[in-house]
Amino acid sequence: MGRYARRLATAAATLALTVAVTAMPGGVAHAESNGGVRVMPLGDSITEGTQVPGGYRIGLWQRTASAGYRVDLVGTQFNGPAALGDHDHEGHPGWRIDQIDANIGGWLQNTAPRTVLLHIGTNDVLQNYQLSGAPGRLSGLLDRITAAVPSADVFVATIIALSNTGQDSAARAFNSAIPGIVQSKVNAGRRVHLVDMRSALTTADLIDGIHPTATGYDKMAATWYAALRAVPGSIGTQTTPTSSALVGAASGRCLDVPGSSTANGIQPIIWDCGGRPNQQWTVSGQAIQSLGKCLDSPTGATPGTKVQMWACSGAANQRWNINGNGTVSNAGSGLCLDVSGNATANGTPVILWSCTTAANQRWTRV
Repeated sequence: MGRYARRLATAAATLALTVAVTAMPGGVAHAESNGGVRVMPLGDSITEGTQVPGGYRIGLWQRTASAGYRVDLVGTQFNGPAALGDHDHEGHPGWRIDQIDANIGGWLQNTAPRTVLLHIGTNDVLQNYQLSGAPGRLSGLLDRITAAVPSADVFVATIIALSNTGQDSAARAFNSAIPGIVQSKVNAGRRVHLVDMRSALTTADLIDGIHPTATGYDKMAATWYAALRAVPGSIGTQTTPTSSALVGAASGRCLDVPGSSTANGIQPIIWDCGGRPNQQWTVSGQAIQSLGKCLDSPTGATPGTKVQMWACSGAANQRWNINGNGTVSNAGSGLCLDVSGNATANGTPVILWSCTTAANQRWTRV
């Protein structure tokens, strides 16, 4: 985003066995949480986002956040760019169904997901690993998941196409068994849902014959999102945003977008309250919006950095907590909205500062 440093690293351009070099460190998850519905993206490098760090999770996060759903992605892994507001996931490059199955119990116990998004089986095909038994392994994995979290909705995707003709033929054979597996779980009273991911992408959407391009990953995001919205409760309840003014406790003036500008990077000020659109702020999830742009803490913000308006992305630097003590703190930087220099005059810029609960940091929604 504009001035933001988006540290997108390059990913390995080989098979799904290869671990991508990601924009955020991997390993133990940082456990980002916004208190929302816990959704576990589960699978291999396609879930992790090889070639495009964050993968489909970027578009899925942005769709849910902008629509007013509060979703908490969960998992022991962590990667992706700033445009992805929650980096937690359970995508393991190179892993087959049996490897996921061997570890799923602990992951579910530690994260307690309300919803699971499963795309797995590609590496069984790529490694030609006992393919005749792959559907049975998938069925057993689903049994383990539904037994551990029986109230969770589990969305099972058919695997996306592969450019190699022989491997894609094996992928098609594996996919052909998935509808019957899912239906057998439904017949047994389990909350399992089929997602036709195969039809969402073609080989033209692949960057290396295996992993999607950015456009391909976004097609996956759209498909997941449509499936989730079709199952009530799987991503919670869509909130209805309401607009109000934010009035500073020290000045009695309103947070204001100067000149009603919609340019990226414009810095809000305080000004006499007048009920104008540029003083109306909509809280949608954790986003705070005015004039179609989001209140934004620049990446790497430190005390004294300006707060600004920017195109909405759902990233952590656009997530805010409206606290009980009247402060408004940023989820990414941890800093609070602050009227610069404790001033009260019209036109005083609003910045980010260490939270103190002083009067120039307290705001009331009116």
